[in-house]
Amino acid sequence: MRNRNVYLLIFILALFGFALWSIVPINTKLLGPNGLRLGLDLRGGSQLLYEADLSKKDPAVTDDEAMASVIDKIQRRVDSYGVAEPVIQKLGADSILVQLPGVKDISEAISLIGETALLDFREQKLDDNGNPVLDDEGNWVFKDEPARAEGQDGQERELTGKYLKSAYVNYIDLKGYVVAIEWDSEGGYLFEKITERNLNRPLAIFLDNELISAPIVRNIITVGTPGYIEGQFTISEAEKLAIQLNSGALDLPLTIIDQRDVDASLGADSIRQSILAAAIGIILLSLFMLLYYRLPGLIACCSLGMYGVFLLAIFNLFSSHITLTLPGIAGFILSLGMAVDANVLIFERIKEELRGGRSLGAAAETGFNRAWTAIRDSNITTFIACIVLIWLGGTFGAFMVRGFALTLLIGVALSMFTAITVTRTFLRLIIGSQVVTNLAAYGVKK
Repeated sequence: MRNRNVYLLIFILALFGFALWSIVPINTKLLGPNGLRLGLDLRGGSQLLYEADLSKKDPAVTDDEAMASVIDKIQRRVDSYGVAEPVIQKLGADSILVQLPGVKDISEAISLIGETALLDFREQKLDDNGNPVLDDEGNWVFKDEPARAEGQDGQERELTGKYLKSAYVNYIDLKGYVVAIEWDSEGGYLFEKITERNLNRPLAIFLDNELISAPIVRNIITVGTPGYIEGQFTISEAEKLAIQLNSGALDLPLTIIDQRDVDASLGADSIRQSILAAAIGIILLSLFMLLYYRLPGLIACCSLGMYGVFLLAIFNLFSSHITLTLPGIAGFILSLGMAVDANVLIFERIKEELRGGRSLGAAAETGFNRAWTAIRDSNITTFIACIVLIWLGGTFGAFMVRGFALTLLIGVALSMFTAITVTRTFLRLIIGSQVVTNLAAYGVKK
């Protein structure tokens, strides 16, 4: 038994050392150099309120279906852009609220959400003699309508972005960043026909009726071969264009009725106040545990310190999936209090066993065993409540509620480990070594 406790102690200390290392600002990608991901209320960002013109929707769909489709496409654009914990939800019958943490440039947020990215290809205009038509500045002139070709069923169709399968950023020597486009089977068939008849001629690429580039068709692009959009893009411009092409056009016209920047200084003030509240709570809890439970209280304080380090390490190491908001901090503080509850239940059972005449070792083992069922059942009910809140938060767009529930769920699960494993291991080693045998040190009078 003693050897097992020593091995557990070594494991706990090694785990604690790794967790402590992970929350120190070390410049390494493994341990999260950017620190914790903060939500809009703590990090600042952009907030947009849109009004959708439902009169322009497809008559075949309902208002709710049209709004759901718009929200889904906005969500896909934002997710592809890499915004952490966005809030995108319907307000009323025709309004959409969009909150983008970390996006400080309001114009960037507007362009990301509102631009439709309608893609089409257009052929060069030719005169009666088959020569290219030029404008007053000597530039090629292209047709006003998208290029057309016969599809697989023999029907003539326009080649537009609706046949797009995927778009992604690529880098080509001498050309720089380009956006590669892959078509579905029908789009690939149309594209092959159009490139075949425009061989050694320019084929213009238009985005939202604006000329992006007009490369010369050097080869027939067969079905399954990707094409490229060139335009002297920067990497960020190419990424944004690929995102917009992949998400498609919005089903309804959107009008901005409110836009604002959320100041990050408000978040910094909230963090300071939360840290102060947590510090006061930890000091009061520590004093209570030390004065009432003596040596077990000291062990509990050490376990709670490890608990805090472990929890911060989890937030940091999994920062790509966990975003910390102000309600999340509240969940962290609440889980800290629940971790203390587990220790209180254990120590009270140990004191009862000691008053009943059991030895220190027997009282400790019995106390842990009998307190475990109460700790388990209370935490299971908390898990159920957290899962329900996470589901409701995701269903109704209440991401702050979901953040609180997720933080609380992780904290409570971790508190079970620290209370049952960490505290128990420390207490077993102290009792087994008989360093402290006076019952007064365990909060029990003779």
